[in-house]
Parts: sequence; C-alpha cells; structure tokens
Amino acid sequence: MAKIKNIKGRQVFDSRGNPTLEAEVFSENGSAFSIVPSGASTGTHEAFELRDKEKKDYLGKSVFAAISNVNNLISKGLKNIEVSDQTKIDKILIELDGTDQKKKLGANAILGVSMACCKLAAIEKKVPLYKYLSKNNDYLIPIPLLNIINGGVHAKNNLDIQEFMIRPEKTNSFSEAIRRSFIIIQNLKKMLIDTNVGDEGGFAPNLKSNEEAIQMIIESIEKSGFEPGNDISICLDVAANELKHPKTVEYFLNLIKKYPIKSIEDPFSEDEWQSWNKLTKSTNIQIVGDDLFATNIKRLKKGIDEHSANAILVKLNQIGTVSETLQVIDLAQKNNFKTIISHRSGDSEDTFIADLCVATKSSQIKTGSLARSERVSKYNRLLRIEDGLGKLAKMAKI
Repeated sequence: MAKIKNIKGRQVFDSRGNPTLEAEVFSENGSAFSIVPSGASTGTHEAFELRDKEKKDYLGKSVFAAISNVNNLISKGLKNIEVSDQTKIDKILIELDGTDQKKKLGANAILGVSMACCKLAAIEKKVPLYKYLSKNNDYLIPIPLLNIINGGVHAKNNLDIQEFMIRPEKTNSFSEAIRRSFIIIQNLKKMLIDTNVGDEGGFAPNLKSNEEAIQMIIESIEKSGFEPGNDISICLDVAANELKHPKTVEYFLNLIKKYPIKSIEDPFSEDEWQSWNKLTKSTNIQIVGDDLFATNIKRLKKGIDEHSANAILVKLNQIGTVSETLQVIDLAQKNNFKTIISHRSGDSEDTFIADLCVATKSSQIKTGSLARSERVSKYNRLLRIEDGLGKLAKMAKI
C-alpha cells in the first residue's frame, strides 16, 4: 500500500459561512481531502476545536494555527507511514497531541488528517469508502432522522427545543424513506407563513410553543397520507445544555403519552446522570445521548453501566479520530445501544458520515432536512450507495 508523502491544510468555509479546516493527504499516486465540521451547541466533554481567537481578521474564527499544525508537526510525524494503517496513523496523531481533549494540535487539525487518510486508503484500494471501512462486507442503509423544524441555537425563534425531526418507519428502501419525507416537508411548508430555514435546513418559524411545533408536524404527516407513529414518527433533540429553563422527567413522559414521539436526544444536561437514568427506565422509546457521551468511550462505558440511555449520537469531531469513533460504535453496538451517525450544524459538502453509517451498520443517520446542499449531499450519497448495492441493499430496522 502507498505511503504518505505530504499533508497540507487549508482554510475553507462551512455551511454557516465560518472558516473551517480542510486537510489533504498525498501519496505517490494521488491525494484525498476532508473538511472538518463544527457544532453550535457543543458539550464541555468534546474534543477541542482550535481557532485563532486573538486574530481579528476573521473575527477570531480563523483556523490558521490548526493549519500550521497540519503542515508542520503532523505532516512530519506521518511521513512515509502506510496510508492504509489507520490505527497507527491515529495513534501517532493522538501521541503528537498528548492531551485528553486534543488541545495542543486541535481536534479539527487531527480529524481532518484522520479522515483524509482514510479516504485516500479507499482510493488506493479502488473501493468505495463504505466498503473500505466495513469489517465484513455486510452493510445496512440507515433510517434518516430529518430535522424539519429548527429551534434553540439553530434558529432565531422562540422554540427552545433545538430539533423537531421526523423518522420514516418500516420502509424497504432509503429512496422510499426520502420520498415520504419530501412530501411531508412540502406539506409543512404550505402550512407555515414563515418558511425561513435554520442552520440544518429545517423551517424556523415563530410558534407559540414546542407542542404547537409537534402538532403542526403531525398535521403535515396526516395531510401527506401517512399515519403518525406508524408510517412516520416524531423525534426530538432537546439540546438540554442550551436550555434556560430545564425540563423534567415528567415533562417528557407527558409528551410521550400525548404524541407519537419515538426518540428523545439530550433531554437533560451532560452531567445530570440521575435524570437520564430515571427517564430511560421509565419508557421504552429511544433515549439518545449526545452531549452526555460526546463520542467518548469512557463516558459511554459509564452510561452503559448505569443504563443512562439506550442510543448514542456519534460525531467524529467530538472525539477527533476515525479509529476512536469506530471503537465507540463497536462498544455501543456490543451493548445493544443504537448508533446514530450525525452531522454538525456547521457542516460541509463532505459526505464521510454517509459511508461511515453504512459501513458500521448504524441504524440511523442524522444530517438535517431536505434543504441546503451540505445536508442534501449526505442523502444523495446514500441514494448512490443504495443504487450501487442493488439487490444487496438492506434497510436498517429499529
């Protein structure tokens, strides 16, 4: 297999128009690049995103220090390493940094290189990325969770729940799941006076309450000819770390009784373990840890031991390398946790997570609404993968 000859970092822009880091890895045969996403609601346990806060030419948001780390320390440290040895590459990156949250080099510098190496290895092997990442050539097409109404820090409106999502149920193909979602989104659009969109492509209307948003989604599902809770379920991302007025276990149990809600993400803040435990034990729906786990294997082990959730949201940039991400997914699945591969609110045209989801047989993917090309690119990638697999394509089951 080819060896790494050079690595170059550059500043590009994400879907919010903010600077982010792109890393390009070169072998003697060619190159591959990857763009690092950035979150808005970020937990304190996430890997560190290095930005030039003292420099004002990009309002303190540039990533030139991280780029310098890619071009110098990282490029030298990985020179002549086999591009296919992902475990060794990521181990070197972790050791070069030497901190728990990758604060020296920046997780954005490290992750950009880690993903680009992985992509280049797949190119060298002349296989699609999902096949390269797979352990056994057994794949699942994920069920999409589409964020169709944005609130919280993703939208300048009066909804404090961050994401109101729909999840198509019992579909035989990804294309059918997207067809259903498209119809519901179009009917919801007709119902709204304000059709501005938030960071993740969902509508961002000013509504009276969180429950009004849920009721509007139910109405749009019914207008589309589907049965709420059977054909299409509602999923919420509360993003409790961002709430000014935290919710209680009883609040969520009441919502679950009233509405066809099948998944709740981050109902409580990242260290409120007792409330997480109580809610998970009080319902049989999917309770998803995002900020709770931060794609961190130590926090996931604690959550497994304490039954704090039954699903994990997986974000590459929360931990910073492909290898560590794969370890988290493996541990979660071995303990019967659902794995949901996720974008960030500041994302890009990079489709790495679509291939990762298929390769790891993760049951769900979360990448926004059917709007904004950085969201749609992931759905289009999954449609291509499904088409390429043909009769071998299998949809995940919840």
